[in-house]
This record gives sequence, structure tokens and C-alpha cells, in this order.
Amino acid sequence: MSPQLAQQLIPAFLLQHWGLQIVNVQPLPGEVDANFALQTATGERYGFKLHAGEMSDDVDLQVAVLRHLARHAPHLPLQTLVAARDGRELLPFTLPDASAATGERCYQARLCRWLDGQVWAQLPQPPLAAVSQLGAALGQLDAALQSFSHPAAQRAYRWDSARFAELIDCVPLVGDPAKRQVLQQLQQRFTAEILPQLRQLPCQVIHNDANDYNLLLDDAGHFSGLLDFGDTLYSQRLFEVANACAYVLDRMPDPVEVIAELTASYHQHHPLQEAEIDLMFDAVQLRFGMSMSLSARQILQWPDNTYLLISQQAIWHNWQRLLAENRQIAIARIRARCALPPSRNAELAERWLRRHAASAKPVFAIDWHAQRLQRLHWGGDGQADAYSAQQLMQQTLAALDGAIGIGAFAEDRGVYTGDNYATAIAGERRNRHIGLDVFLPAGTPIFAPWDGVVEACGIDPGGFGGLLLLRHAIEGGQFWTLYGHLNPASMAWQAGQAVCAGAQLAQLGDESVNGGWAPHLHLQVMGDLLGIAPLDWPGACSARLWPVFERVCLPPNLLLGLPLATQDQHQSDAASLLRQRRLRMGPSLSLNHREPLHIVRGEGCYLIDAHGQRWLDMVNNVAHVGHANPRVVQAAARQQGLLNTNTRYLHEHILDYARRLTLTMPPQLSCVFMVNSGSEANDLALRLARAYTGSREVICVDHAYHGNLTSVVDISPYKFNGKGGSGKPHHTHIAQAPDLYRGQWRYADLAAGQPVGALYAHSVEQICQNLLEQNRKPGLFLVEAIQGCAGQLPLPPAYLQAVYASVRAAGGLLQSDEVQVGFGRAGSHMWAFETQDVVPDIVTMGKPIGNGHPMAAVVTRPEIAAAFANGMEYFNTFGGNPVSCAIGLAVLDEIEEQHLMARAAHIGERLMAGMRQLAQRFEMIGDVRGIGMYIGLELVLDRHTQQPATAQMAQLLELMKQKQVLLSSEGPFNNVLKIKPPLVFGEAECDWFLTALEQSLQQIG
Repeated sequence: MSPQLAQQLIPAFLLQHWGLQIVNVQPLPGEVDANFALQTATGERYGFKLHAGEMSDDVDLQVAVLRHLARHAPHLPLQTLVAARDGRELLPFTLPDASAATGERCYQARLCRWLDGQVWAQLPQPPLAAVSQLGAALGQLDAALQSFSHPAAQRAYRWDSARFAELIDCVPLVGDPAKRQVLQQLQQRFTAEILPQLRQLPCQVIHNDANDYNLLLDDAGHFSGLLDFGDTLYSQRLFEVANACAYVLDRMPDPVEVIAELTASYHQHHPLQEAEIDLMFDAVQLRFGMSMSLSARQILQWPDNTYLLISQQAIWHNWQRLLAENRQIAIARIRARCALPPSRNAELAERWLRRHAASAKPVFAIDWHAQRLQRLHWGGDGQADAYSAQQLMQQTLAALDGAIGIGAFAEDRGVYTGDNYATAIAGERRNRHIGLDVFLPAGTPIFAPWDGVVEACGIDPGGFGGLLLLRHAIEGGQFWTLYGHLNPASMAWQAGQAVCAGAQLAQLGDESVNGGWAPHLHLQVMGDLLGIAPLDWPGACSARLWPVFERVCLPPNLLLGLPLATQDQHQSDAASLLRQRRLRMGPSLSLNHREPLHIVRGEGCYLIDAHGQRWLDMVNNVAHVGHANPRVVQAAARQQGLLNTNTRYLHEHILDYARRLTLTMPPQLSCVFMVNSGSEANDLALRLARAYTGSREVICVDHAYHGNLTSVVDISPYKFNGKGGSGKPHHTHIAQAPDLYRGQWRYADLAAGQPVGALYAHSVEQICQNLLEQNRKPGLFLVEAIQGCAGQLPLPPAYLQAVYASVRAAGGLLQSDEVQVGFGRAGSHMWAFETQDVVPDIVTMGKPIGNGHPMAAVVTRPEIAAAFANGMEYFNTFGGNPVSCAIGLAVLDEIEEQHLMARAAHIGERLMAGMRQLAQRFEMIGDVRGIGMYIGLELVLDRHTQQPATAQMAQLLELMKQKQVLLSSEGPFNNVLKIKPPLVFGEAECDWFLTALEQSLQQIG
């Protein structure tokens, strides 16, 4: 194809079929198809592709894939097809060609919307965050493609890594002997080891070519686009990840980190099997081998096509980098990043050790409890060399005054600054200690803790001096113990020799024979040797490799049993915590925000993350009197230091708390049950109602949520009618939600004087009548006096008065769920039910009651409590314990003495007034509502239709997060901003929020 001729003909073709006036045609690189960037007279940009030949199955496959993804993954940054005026997405395109039999050559043309961005290959060093974003995008892409099929995807395609064995004839075409040798070795290993594993792995349609010329990044370095589906095929899923890794690790300082990060982020969105993860390191090299082999063949066919050689230099360079890596450590790093145990054997060994550590024979003939032990700290200032580090150690030991010095496992030792602690990564050092040091005089004997076999015995040139490594067999596996800084003259062992538990192994050496260090034992316990030669095993690793070594090198104090803390703890990064959470906690446990925060501290109405960033917390009504409230903290610590036990003993605190709590309520509510959570409180309320009325029938309000126990999920339409719910149980009856914004009767009806509360209450009255007609009666009606999950909805005036009359007339009890809205949050009253001028029979509370401490309560009338005492004892192990009650009393003191109820009224009104002013400027604000400091702001696309602005709400939450304000959304359409901060929230925070909200709404537009 003549690019010049194509450039001349393309504008007329686009004008005829798409009605676009093209002013600029720029050719782009491509292996088979011809690609062009187009720009219109109005500045719009498009991608234009000419497929060689008549319409083929391969071309139809590409079009079908793009159509499928446009439906199933519209959020992904992919080129979308632009149909011509007649609706077609593929049109024939001809070019004059004298070499063709017909004098012209036919192509199939398609037009796509342009994706902005810079080609990945053109950046000096893309950020690791872009690698993670790419992995997430590929995971979402393949999750969408899992349901896609097409006959052409099953084709035998040369760029399918699973067909690597078929390229053996290409190996002789590679001129460089070193490259040929590597290819031959990979061919042999592929046939013998890799291919049998591949046959067992999942297959699906994949993009297959996320190379660095098909990937785009925006100006901020974020992944912004994936191009070219010409290599799409049905193959092993792991090649999607491996092929991308092969290209994006170029120019990155740590190639294994790139593979691990991309694999892990893909895994989070489209879970891989463990066997796929284990094979990923080899699969990346398969892509290198494919590229080298095919390029050797193709360059002979098309010597003028420089695109074929565009990445070969980098391919060979990066392949050599992977070959230089310790393969077992590389696989362990990838596994660890995917929240898998880095080593299966190490996990087995740790389980065994934690069960059987007490059976170990003493390593030292010393009674540790009779000794004075002192933990040593060698963080250092990072300026010392290896020799001054040894001198520092001697000085520290000299000051011990007869105590035995202990060097901790996992300690960051800044004194390790000698050349032998440097790594291949610039600026990185091996200063994370992976053993335990015990400083004792030279000549002190050490003994074998268990039966074993000598793995290695000798002198370590890296600084251990005399070193002994034992292998211990356990059921299904093995582990190793390492003893360093020994006197070589005392080590009479040979590799392979059996060792009995309790046998003397050696003696500690002095400075002249143990590497120049003060006499001590360096003890390590390893669950895997990771392919490291026994006498080369390090005593320290870099922080980058710590996620592997912390799981492979087990805590040595499991053997010694020293009676002091011997292990440092390290703060994990957010990405690592997220992976571990998904592995350990289950997928149903949700998190806030697209990029979850790693919060380590709280203060007042602020949360503080691992980097010291302060975040304004506007959603945490649990920390009612402020995060880390000093009065609450001191009350908890003081009582914890005295006593914490159950309620089978007399104690003042539970009685003091019951008295103080009931003083805040109407006098009829005088009997208190202490429990541990709002869910448990609502469960107990159900039991009380059934005991008193004899009825299991419960009336709840639509969209309500009352907790996560089975019993209360059954009375929570928000759950049982939501995703994953099983529908309404027969004993649950749903009343109409009294929603003044979206409901049957609205604000206008209220303003017109209609009795809106009574009108909504009629649905409850109707349920009661229906039950009575069936010789049944309501046992309980419950509602939040300000509905949370329904969208922060205050109840209409007089609603509860009408409801209570109907239910009581039918023989039922009334419950107010104050778990979210109690303890003064309403501002005008201590309890939200008081805003309706009613007295319930049962009140449940939780969340703010203990300011984050697991504590809750049920308050009821004495006669209801008496009916519950039917002979079955009620006992709650933790409910009402002295510590919880001390905390509860401190919370009540704070509410009263800091006048937090009045603050809720004042600040709540200030917040709502500010938002109502914004509503005059931003049509998207459909409604502002609330009572006190329990507020909702509803976003809509159109105020007349009230179409929910769900996507815009999600965007708003992220924009507010960028301004360090934390919020969440609620409501049936997830379009209501939920505002319920700690009650210490003040005027400055109110103004900060309103300013951030205004700016965010402007950004949304």
C-alpha cells in the first residue's frame, strides 16, 4: 500500500460515507493493517484502519469484540466504533495497485473514536501506578470478554504463546549465539514443563497484545487507553497479563515488581487461579521468546519493515534482566503481591511450628526467666559503614551491665551501610533483619532444637563466620534452622549428617572467627530456601523483598521462647493491606472509595492516614463525641486496669449507666438490657415483642435497614429486597416509605395543609387490619425516626402519632430504632422519636453509645421485660461489662458537659442553610433534608423528573475525597449524600465542607 496514495483518498472517502471533513491524515505504525490518525476541520480526532483483503473472519472478530465491550464494559478506555451514515461499521475501500490482477487492491475500512494520550513506549519511565491501572483495566476487560465467543477467535494464530513449540524452526534464524542458546533452553523447558501446565489452565478470548505501542498514558502518567484488537484470540487467560508485562517492564528498575503489580491488579478484578500466578514469570519469557523467534522469521520476509525490529533490542535486554533474577524469589514475590503465601512449604512449616514450638529442645542451656534480658536497637543514622556498625554494636553491648542483649527479628538496621548491604536497585539496602540475635560470651554452646539433617556447614564469606544450616522434616514438608557467628573449629559436621534433638551443634565464636562481630548467635528459621545456596543465605533483606522474607523466615523466638518482645512490626502499604484483606476477610466486606484509605489514627472529627494526611470525617456517627476522645480513652484505660468481667457479679457501673441512660428518656422506659451491637439490640427487641404479644408479625418501613443478623435482615427491606436478598419473609410486612421528596405525598402537599403524616400512616393501619382479619395481630412496628438507608428521610409531622395509635389498637408494640440517630444527634432532642411527640415501648441504640466501643442497649417498659422472664435465662457475656459501662458513662458526660446536642442543632442548621444556598445555583441538588446533624442531599439529573444522578454522586464522593473530605452515599438509587459527622464538628469544618462541595459541584458541571 502506498501511504501517500491512501492519504490522498481517505478524506474523500470519509466525507462521502461519514460526512466528516478531514483536514489531516497521519500514518501510524502497524504490522499488517494500515493505520491512520485523522483530524476534522472542527478539531475532532479519529482512528482509521484499513484491513487487507476482503472482509474476513478476523476483521469480523475485531468488530464483534468492540461491539461486545461497548455494551459490557463501556467505562473502559477503548476505541469505540463509529458507524457510517448507512449504519455500517465496515466499508470496502479500494486503492489502485498495478501489481494486483484487477489493477486495484481491496481493503475493509473502519472508523473509531480517537483516544488521547501518549504512547507508553515513548515515556522514559512510566510510574508504577500506571502499571497497576493497566492491570485493573485488563482484568475488567477480560471479565467482560469471558462471556464473548466468536468462531474466528479459535484460529491458529502465530502470536499465541501456547503455540511456542511450533516456532522451533525459527531458532536457527537467530544470528546471535547467546540468544539462540536461551531460545533452545526455553523450547526444551516449554515442551517438558510449561505446556503440560498450560493445558490445565482457563482459556477465554483475550486482547493478547497489550504492548507498549498499544497502550496510552495521559499527561499525569495515568493509563488512558488500549488500542488494536488485531491479535485477539481464544487462548490461556494468563497470557493477557504476561504479554502486557513483557512490554511494560522495559525501563522500570525492578522488572519483577512490574510483573507482580500488574498480575495482582488484574487478579483483583478478574481472579486468577493459583497455578496461573505461579506460571506468570515463565509466561512473560514465553512472550520474549515468541517475539524473538517471529521477528527472526519476518525480517527475512520484509527486511524494509523497521516496525518488526522496533522492540527487539529492548526484548533481549529485558529477557536478560529476568534471567538474572532468582526465579523462585520472583515467583514468591508475585504470589505475595497477589495475597498468596509466597511459599506453600513455608506456610505449612509455620502452621507446624506454631503448634509444636513447645516441643523444641533448648537451643541454649539457659533459663531465660532467671536472666535479665535487654532488647537492643540498631536503627542507626544511616551514615555508618560496616566497621563502625560493628564498633557501635560493641559500645552498646558494653553498656548492658550484665544483661543479655537481644537483637530483634524484622528490625530496620540503619547501621547496615557497607557495600555488602547494597542491592541492584539504586539507593536500596538490605537492612531489614531476618533473624534473631542473642549476645552471649564466645564459647557458649548451642544445641539442636529438633532432629534434623545438616544441609550445609562451613564459613560464610558474607559476614556470618561459622555457619550451620539444619533441615527438619515435618509431615508433608520441611523447614530449616540457621545458626550464624559460630566458631568454625567447634563445628564437626558434614552435609547430609543426621543430628539428634538436643545434640550440641557448636559454640559461639569470638570476633576473630565470626566475621568481626561481637559474640552472638544469629538464629533464623526458614520455611523455604528459595533457591538460595545454603551458605549464601542472607541475614537481612531489603524492604522491597520483605513481603516474601517475612513469610518465609519465621519468627525465631518460636524456638527460644524469650520472655520479651523480639519482633518489630511494620506498617504495610495500602495496596498490600487491600490484597490481604480480600484474601483474609472475604469479598463481601466493602470499602469506601475507589482507592481505599489506610487510616491509622483519629482526632476529633478528623481521620489521619498512614502518611499523616488529615481527612475531615463527615460520615462517622459512631465516633459520636470525637475520635480518640480523651475522656472516653481515659475511662476505658482506667477501668480496664481494674476489672473487666461479666454481669454475674455485682458492680456499680452497670447500675449507674442504666440510671443515667433512663434519665434521658420518658419515665415509662425504665428497664435496660445491655448488649454489644445495634444488630443484637434489634434482635433482642424482636424477642421482647414476641414474648409480650405472642406474635411474630413485624411491620417495617420500605427501604429500612435494622442490622446484619439473620433475624433483623428478615425485617430489613434494604437487604432482603436488595442484591443477593431472598425476598420478604411471610411474617414481615412492609409499610409505605414516608418520603416527602419522592413519595406519594410530598412537600407541596404538606405545604398545602394536607395531613401527610396520617396519609402515610394509613398503609400501617391497613396492614394491621389485614392481620386482624386473618386472626393474626402485629407483634411489633419498628422504624428509625430519621430513616438512614432510605435516604436520610425525616418522618412527616404526626406520622408516628397516627402509626402508634393503629398498632396499639391492634395489640402490637412500638419500637424506635435509634442506633443511627440517638444520643442528641437530632439537636432538638436526645432521641429522634421525641421529635414526633410519641413514647415507644422499646428503644434500641448502638453505634454512638460507646464512641466506637462495641456496646449497645435496649430500653423498654418493666412489664415487657417481665414478660420476657419466662424461665429461660437471658445472659450476655460481654453486654454491660464494667469497661463498656465506664465508656458509656464518659460518652454521656461529654454530651452533657460539652453541650453537643445544642451544637448538633446549630451546626446542622448551618450546614443545611449553606447547602440550600448552593441549591439555588446548582440544579443538580434536588433536595436538602435532615434533622440536627443527620442530613441528606439528593442529586438529580432533572428536578422535574427527579431522575437520580447516581453516577454524579459517585463522582462527587471522589472529588470531595480529593479535597480531604470523607462522605458516603445512600438511598434506593445511591444518589443521596449522607452527612452525619461526629458531634464535635464545628463551624470551621462546616465552612470547609461547603467550600469543597461548591468546588466539586462546579467540576461536575
